[in-house]
Amino acid sequence: MSRKIVHLAIGKPKEYLWNNKSTKSAIGKSSVDAIIVKKDRIVGDEVADHRFHGGLDRVVCFYPYEHYAYWEKEFQRKLPLPAFGENITATDMMEEEVCIGDIFKIGDAVLQITEGRVPCATISNYNEEKQFLKKLVETTWSGYFFRVLEEGTITLDSEITLLEKHPKEITVAFATQILFHEKQNKKAIEDILSVDALSEDWRNRFLKML
Repeated sequence: MSRKIVHLAIGKPKEYLWNNKSTKSAIGKSSVDAIIVKKDRIVGDEVADHRFHGGLDRVVCFYPYEHYAYWEKEFQRKLPLPAFGENITATDMMEEEVCIGDIFKIGDAVLQITEGRVPCATISNYNEEKQFLKKLVETTWSGYFFRVLEEGTITLDSEITLLEKHPKEITVAFATQILFHEKQNKKAIEDILSVDALSEDWRNRFLKML
C-alpha cells in the first residue's frame, strides 16, 4: 500500500451565482504546499454553512484521488482538483478501505475518521454538472471527514501511516451505503452506532433512522 498525498487545499467562503441565486460556499479551494491542522480548524480554511460543515468532528475533508478517473470518464471532461472542496486528496484510502474510527498519522498531525460526507447540490453547481449529486449518492463515493487528535502540519510529501485500525471495522463505504440507501437495516444501524468514534451528527442521523 502506498498512500500518497496528491493535493492539498484551503479556502474561504465566496459568493457564487447558481441558478440565478446568490450563494455563499467555501467549496472553491486553492492549492497549497502545506496545511496547518488545529483541533478546531485548518488555518486559513473556513466554512460557509456551519450546519453541514466544520465543527470538531469535521475539521479535515478528505477525498480519494482514484475516484477522479471515474468521474472524468463519466462526464467526459477533466475535473480540477479539488472538485469536491476537499482539503486532502490522496491515494489508497478509498471509502471501502478505511473505517470510521481509524487513526492516521499524516505529517506530524494525528487524525481520526469520524463520518462519511453527505454531499449537497453545491457539488453539482460548482462543477457545472447537473447529475453530479445524484451520481455521487448512487455510488456513495462522497469522501469523508477527520477529527484532529494531535495538531500538526501536513505537507505534500507527508507520509500517511495507519496508527490504529478501529476494532469494529465499519468501513466508511458501509456506513454511507446504509445512510443513503438502506435506512431500514436495523442491524447495520446498530452496528454503526456501536462505533464510539462516530461523529455526533452521524450518530443523531442513525438514531433518527432507528
